Amino acid sequence: MLVLAGGLSHEREVSLHSGRRVATALRSQHLDVIESDVDSGLVERIATAGEVVAFPLLHGEAGEDGSLREVLALLDVPFVGSIASVSRIAFDKSIATRVVAGAGVATPVQVALPHEIFRELGAASLVAALGEQVGFPMMVKPSRSGSALGCSRVDSPEQLPAAMVAAYAYGQVAVVETFIEGTEVTVGVVDRGDGPQVLPAVEIRPESGVYDYAARYTPGATRFICPAGLDDEVADRAAQAALRVHKTLGLADLSRTDLIIDRSGEPVFLETNVAPGMTETSAMPLAIEAAGGDLGDTCAALVQNAWKRGIRAMNPTR
Repeated sequence: MLVLAGGLSHEREVSLHSGRRVATALRSQHLDVIESDVDSGLVERIATAGEVVAFPLLHGEAGEDGSLREVLALLDVPFVGSIASVSRIAFDKSIATRVVAGAGVATPVQVALPHEIFRELGAASLVAALGEQVGFPMMVKPSRSGSALGCSRVDSPEQLPAAMVAAYAYGQVAVVETFIEGTEVTVGVVDRGDGPQVLPAVEIRPESGVYDYAARYTPGATRFICPAGLDDEVADRAAQAALRVHKTLGLADLSRTDLIIDRSGEPVFLETNVAPGMTETSAMPLAIEAAGGDLGDTCAALVQNAWKRGIRAMNPTR
């Protein structure tokens, strides 16, 4: 068993915490676990490790955009989670939002702007158009990033240029979308081998009022309520939305979808994650426990799924 964490993204420290927790959970199930960073020595470590299953826990670009998963597939290493091609789609908010909207899930009004276009046309000429199409308040975020890095709420035209610059610090494309007032929840989906099952929604209540990087990973900075304080009908809508996202994008094993429950009780898609955080302040382990599960049992089942897929790939007639 090879737990992969770390890497060089802005979310390296979060990834390392996730890796340690999952490694501990797997060891509690009496599995032999090797913890590895993703660096120049990884291919050699895989070659000398024998038959292993990888559990990728990199957050951010290399871990969630399909790059690492493409390498694992190239090396014939079975791994937990979605394949490279669907990970690329899920990771890019400008693409995933449109695919999800096509499946009937509510999404914000969204505009994607590459850095070069924003620079060449000039902020002043675009601010008015964005304000008219998207409206204020709006959210500005990198198209390909996680943990709320580079995300800003914009309440007036004067704030928009600085918010765009902050988003471009984390990627070449920024998305500008309607800010949805409501209750923020995140909903996990786990497939332990008998089909995808939706976990209880986790309601997110940051003390600062903004669920930014500090609120996500500082113990005590955010209250996580699980199950979320939603009416049964609304909770069911949120569950069905997360399941539809999982299936529409072709995700495997586990995913976590972030939603806003608007004032009418409609779940609105924000983004989905193919490598959910597994730290002490992460929502996914909390939801697993709230559903009566155990993190070690669940992670071991995911590893078993990946191993079986690997066996089938090597013996397609079986």
